[in-house]
Amino acid sequence: MLPMVERRITKRFRVASARYQLIADGDRILVGLSGGKDSLCLLELLARQSRILRPHFQVEAVHIRVQSVQYEADTSYLDAFCKRLEVPLHLITTSIASPDDERKEGTKPICFLCSWNRRKQLFDFAQRFGFNKIALGHHQDDLLHTALLNLTFQGHFSTMPVRLKMQKMPLEIIRPLCMVTEEDIRVYAADRGYLPLKKQCPHERDSHRADMAEYFERLQQLNPEARYSLWHALEAEGKLVEA
Repeated sequence: MLPMVERRITKRFRVASARYQLIADGDRILVGLSGGKDSLCLLELLARQSRILRPHFQVEAVHIRVQSVQYEADTSYLDAFCKRLEVPLHLITTSIASPDDERKEGTKPICFLCSWNRRKQLFDFAQRFGFNKIALGHHQDDLLHTALLNLTFQGHFSTMPVRLKMQKMPLEIIRPLCMVTEEDIRVYAADRGYLPLKKQCPHERDSHRADMAEYFERLQQLNPEARYSLWHALEAEGKLVEA
């Protein structure tokens, strides 16, 4: 069964890259490597694709650790993983105020601050060292959950774009796993022996995203084709690419 899963992941990665024009000749792509199964799978696929003659592109990875958040990957494992793929790995350590300090000040939630800080470090690093694209490991389930969240809580039908050209900086965000299911990545990661994170984020289930994932499962029980119906709707509405 696994060879079929690997072929399906590789095919959907390549179809998405071509359909949404995610990779071009001469690209310098920086992968945001969290250490979770999704970003490890993404880096492996991009490294493999970069060895093909066309398009010719370079890929490197960066892992950003936020000291004040108990979310930790094994950096020695990430280093060995990247060396096997012959991909340079960069490590950045940053910090934000503690959750207690933030509550006292009445500012943004810890998840927002952590995400914002990681993105800032990622964008700054990419621009400083001449990358033109940042690749993130969001898979199809992530994009569909976001669409349902936005529809339910924001009143509009949209999601994280598969390709997003930043307006204030010379960067594009790409999500090459956008057509790959989380289940396929989970099966593939288990077979490849990806190490799990040393410490999961303690706040990851403190949001509506986990609730929406459960709701999405119920939708698929009602209609096994719900995934593809939602995806085609996003595509038809032009919500997957923002130029």
